[in-house]
Amino acid sequence: MTPVKLRLPLALLFLAFAPVLRAQQPIRVAIVGLVHGHVKGFLRDLPKSTDAQLVAIVEPDTALAANYEKQFSLDHSLFHTDLEETLNSTHPDAVLVYTTILDHRRVIESAARHHISSMVEKPLATTMPDTLAIRDAAKRYNVHVLVNYETTWYSSNAEALSLAANGKLGDVRKVVVHDGHKGPKEIGVGPEWLPWLTDPVRNGAGALFDFGCYGADLTTVLMHGETPISVTASAQTDKPEIYPHVDDDATIIVRYPKTQAVLMASWNWSFDRKDMELYGTQGTIFTVGPSHARKRFLGESEEQTGTSPSLPADQSGSLKYLAAVLHGQVKDQGDLSSLDTNLIVMQILDAARTSVQTGKTVSLKPLR
Repeated sequence: MTPVKLRLPLALLFLAFAPVLRAQQPIRVAIVGLVHGHVKGFLRDLPKSTDAQLVAIVEPDTALAANYEKQFSLDHSLFHTDLEETLNSTHPDAVLVYTTILDHRRVIESAARHHISSMVEKPLATTMPDTLAIRDAAKRYNVHVLVNYETTWYSSNAEALSLAANGKLGDVRKVVVHDGHKGPKEIGVGPEWLPWLTDPVRNGAGALFDFGCYGADLTTVLMHGETPISVTASAQTDKPEIYPHVDDDATIIVRYPKTQAVLMASWNWSFDRKDMELYGTQGTIFTVGPSHARKRFLGESEEQTGTSPSLPADQSGSLKYLAAVLHGQVKDQGDLSSLDTNLIVMQILDAARTSVQTGKTVSLKPLR
């Protein structure tokens, strides 16, 4: 009887720890597309990551693929040209989408049919029909669809949102978000990226979509997923010789019952910037880069400037977050990357584009 008594607890112990062991395994990811330059950041970070294993890269442009293979010393066997073939042969846990924004729907729907989740670069889509189709695919096949924003991993933004959520700022009445840089051509965006980034169909708009999405994302989380009352926007092209088909400067005003958000998106800043200002009845906070903030609360005579608290380890970067979501350790609901948040982001961007085209304020209602 002694051997049986020993084996039974060991078996139970193994079963108890099996889910933890599985959760510790790197997720298997496939890159789809190499035309979005942010993929370079992923490929630079990949060798240091213990959260993900790259199992495939899908890029139909073989010359572009060869360039990446050489630049990042990648195994030639990783490269594929056909998405369906790749999903069938490699069975990744998730696809990381670095295509044009227009192609997001096609890739997400294909992955969803294989019960594979997706993480795309911001914004989610270019139109509301594509946005709703993505929502329907995620629901039908029960997969995760996440949107990656650089600013999601800023501890300064996390501190600002936390202070607001905890009531430390009182009622937030005004939100001002600045995002952008000198312009994609001016900063040296690659030849595989610039043509579609400056195309109103493949990118949705110019700076309006490219950088307006950051502020819309932060504001939506700040407002706990509430649909705005209205959106009013103005956009113009200050450098038509460079950007003849899209805007390069935009301002979006997003109105809520007791809050107004002003989102300033531009390819005309004299320097790179991604910062946010929250003005509440009890205090203010201005983010300063990824990890610092300036704060002042009611009754204080001076601002406090300091380093923001670090993000939780499983939410400190896109791959860590994706792995935590797929392992069931983090719920992707109501946060900066979640699909429900980004449905409203797309409502704001779509309404802003309509406002620019018509010169009128656009009223919004919750999606059905």
